[in-house]
Amino acid sequence: MLEEIKKTAAFIRSQIGDFKPEAGIILGTGLGGFADRIEAEYTIDYKDIPGFPVSTVQGHAGRMIFGKVEGRSVVAMQGRFHFYEGYAMKQVTLPVRVMGLLGIRYLFVSNASGGINTSFRVGDLMIITDHINLMPNPLIGPNIEELGPRFPDMHNCYDKELIAEATRIAEQEGIKLQYGVYVGGTGPTFETQAEYRYFKAIGGDAAGMSTVPEVIVARHMSIPVFGVSVITNCGLSDEVGDHEDVQLQGRKAGVRMEKLFCEMIKKLK
Repeated sequence: MLEEIKKTAAFIRSQIGDFKPEAGIILGTGLGGFADRIEAEYTIDYKDIPGFPVSTVQGHAGRMIFGKVEGRSVVAMQGRFHFYEGYAMKQVTLPVRVMGLLGIRYLFVSNASGGINTSFRVGDLMIITDHINLMPNPLIGPNIEELGPRFPDMHNCYDKELIAEATRIAEQEGIKLQYGVYVGGTGPTFETQAEYRYFKAIGGDAAGMSTVPEVIVARHMSIPVFGVSVITNCGLSDEVGDHEDVQLQGRKAGVRMEKLFCEMIKKLK
C-alpha cells in the first residue's frame, strides 16, 4: 500500500515540478465552485492519475487543481470518492495520503449534510467540532508505520486553533456559523427519520456519507484538519429531498464557505 501511495505521489510530482502545496482542500457535493477562486497552475484529471479511482457522483468534477489562493499554494480535490461507490477504504483515502506526501501542512474538508440539530436551517454552515464514525475505519489492517502510529489519538481531530480562527473571520465578515458533531454513515440511501432520531440521541448534529475516513487518515499523518458541513436538508422534517436539492443548496451556501476558506488560507501560519 505504501508503495502505491508513493508511486501515485511521484507521478503527480512529475506533473507539477517544484510546486509544493501548503494546504489540501476537498470539495464536497455542490461545492466545486471554489475551484474558480484558485489561480490554477496545474490541473490533473483523476482518470489520468495512476492508482486513483474515478468519481462517479454527479456534482463531483473529478480533478486535482494546483494553484494559488490568496497568494498561498494549495491543491484542491474537485470531487471526492465515497465508500458507497464501491471503493475500498484505502481507495477512498488514497488522495489524502498522497497530498500528505506532497507536503500539505493543513487539510480543509467540506461536505453536504443533513441537519439533525433542530436549530439548524437549510443553507447553514456548520463547523465540524467532532465526528461519530459509522463506517469501516480506514486504518483497519497492517499499520503503515512510515505514515503514522498504530493507535492514533483522535482528540482534537478538528483543530481547535483553526476553529477559533474561523470564528474570528466569520464575525468580521458577517458569516453566520453553526457548530456541531458530524455523523459519517455509509450511504448511499438518505437516512430514515428513525436513523436521524438515533443520530440525535448519540450526540450528532449533522449526518453525511463522507469526510470521516479522510479526516482519520489525515490525523494518522498528524495533519491538522478544518471541516465544514453545508446543511442541505433538515432530516427530522417531513420534507423529502433528493441529490439535485443537495447540489443546489450546496452551491448557494458555497459562496459563504468559499469566503471563509479563502480568508483562513490567507492567514495560515
